[in-house]
Amino acid sequence: MAASKEHKLFSEFPPVATEQWEEVINADLKGADYAKRLVWRTREGFDVRPYYRAEDLAAVKYIGAGVGEFPYVRSTGKHNRWLVSQTVTVLDPAKARTEAQAAIDGGADAISYRVKMNGFASDDLETLLSGIDLSKTEITLGGKDMHGLAQHVLAWAKRRRLDPMAAHINLMCDPVCSQLTLRGDFPCHTPDGAPCFEQLAGLVKAAAEFKKMRPITVCGHNFGNAGATIVEELAFTLAAGHEYVARLVENGLSGDTAAHALRFSVSISSNYFMEIAKLRAARMLWATIVRQYKPERACSEKMRIHAVGSMWNMTVYDPYVNMLRGTTEAMSAAIGGVYSMEVLPFDAAFEPATEFSGRIARNVQLLLKHEAHFDNVTDPSGGSYYIETLTQQIAEQAWALFKEVEDMGGYIKAFRAGFVQKRIGASAAAKDGDVATRRIVLLGTNQYPNFNEVADSAVSESTVARSTCHCGCADCCCSSASGCGCTECNCNCGECNCPMNSGSERLHLLRGAQPFEQMRLAVDRSGREPKVFMLTVGTLGMARARAQFASNFFACAGFRIEDNTFFKSVEEGVAAAVAAKADIVVVCAADDDYATLAPQAFEQLGGRAVFVVAGAPGSQPELEARGITNFINVRSNVLTTLEKYVKELGL
Repeated sequence: MAASKEHKLFSEFPPVATEQWEEVINADLKGADYAKRLVWRTREGFDVRPYYRAEDLAAVKYIGAGVGEFPYVRSTGKHNRWLVSQTVTVLDPAKARTEAQAAIDGGADAISYRVKMNGFASDDLETLLSGIDLSKTEITLGGKDMHGLAQHVLAWAKRRRLDPMAAHINLMCDPVCSQLTLRGDFPCHTPDGAPCFEQLAGLVKAAAEFKKMRPITVCGHNFGNAGATIVEELAFTLAAGHEYVARLVENGLSGDTAAHALRFSVSISSNYFMEIAKLRAARMLWATIVRQYKPERACSEKMRIHAVGSMWNMTVYDPYVNMLRGTTEAMSAAIGGVYSMEVLPFDAAFEPATEFSGRIARNVQLLLKHEAHFDNVTDPSGGSYYIETLTQQIAEQAWALFKEVEDMGGYIKAFRAGFVQKRIGASAAAKDGDVATRRIVLLGTNQYPNFNEVADSAVSESTVARSTCHCGCADCCCSSASGCGCTECNCNCGECNCPMNSGSERLHLLRGAQPFEQMRLAVDRSGREPKVFMLTVGTLGMARARAQFASNFFACAGFRIEDNTFFKSVEEGVAAAVAAKADIVVVCAADDDYATLAPQAFEQLGGRAVFVVAGAPGSQPELEARGITNFINVRSNVLTTLEKYVKELGL
């Protein structure tokens, strides 16, 4: 009987051929260009269609592989349980240990210590790790002197006779992505970094008895935070990882040992579906690379991925929005499948995490686990026509770029030749342009800002400036007011402009919101409150719509907005604007009204304020001929337009 009902149900919904769908779509478009209206061209260089069907999976090569099976698109294991990670900065070991314990008590099962103190010794390590059960809590250690820190860790582990199968410890040794890429040179100051890789090989050999230890972290998140596309981040991360494997093999290690020594840290942006697909593609491509070394153990092919929220899309203004960004990022990482994850505290862009911001960041993941049960389903997006196609497209594009790097001799040679910097620099510039014109929306920054917000006292000029380091290290050459003037910098934050960083051009870590924030902070700190007055006249509906647009536009610079419902005449509006002592007056009306109302308002205002027309009316040439030169509309470059007004007002 059940079978009969099932048959009846499906008989009522007969299959529809793709050609039939296309006919209906084209009919609805009424002659409009299909590609322009419905096909999305990604920054990664491929097209995304409006819908996908089962037939599209015919081009997906890996379909059929199960959970935990090569090429590990679906996962590297049989479950989707990830570690909740939190970073703790170490300036005082005892305080850092207390902070770490509070995080563990609050649900974290992975702690990443960032050592930023001078003279870190074995006793300090003892303090940091005391009382932490390394079979239940994973520890990652990074800092300035990674070689010295690694030696302390190995000596401590052997002295404590840790269970080699249970001690979960990672090290952030990364001369390729964190030193060469961000500082322009290796710590050993050689073109190919040979002494660094010899040292790394020795470290990996010394750590071989500890099966859960990963001495090398490939910090691929640096590419994303420098403005790379998803394909570029993936390709360059894979290239850097392969550089490690190849160089360690050259130094006498097996492919198994070399690959097993690596963990990968990648950024997760708010590009929700693309990030899910990126993680799936990453596992597949890394397994393909490692398989060329003919590993004896399948686990060597499995990519261990740590996901961390993107700093590029974090904002200083309206910072609570960062909580929402962190949530979508965490969902992408959980669905895409990661070994561990860190949601950045919402205030990470301008201050050390507070107890509140750290707790909220942890709780995002805990909610996904304990209330939404994201950890109960492995690869929930598997089989989705859209996600599977995205995974294949990202993999193809990233693989092509990876091979291009390999053809140049590998990541180091490609970086020395400036290829990586040029490629990411172009992507970062394109993203900047899209933020400036609102093709990329950063809520609270370039769209729908908080009109009444003034920057918190914790926000400094260096926080929002792109050319100044704000790592907070006491020994950073940029910590002085005069900037970098040292002969040697002991800080390895990767952001400072130390003369020691003079090997190759380096990548610069950026946030997309910084140009807007720099402009708005200048207004906030100017000691003035420039006022923008909405002169709403003519047709009521269009006047109000234009006023809302213009208010939102000018508030992005921190100007104070005086909106008005409606004025019965131009004379009434101008009189109110003058009485309000407005710095900028925006006339808001319908396009057809501007030909007469705009010149009247302009003449009556008589230069007592900057005059702006909201819109792009057909009468614009005539208005310009009468001296009206300021227009704002949806095609305006919001950033450069506002910067012009900030300069014009002397702010």
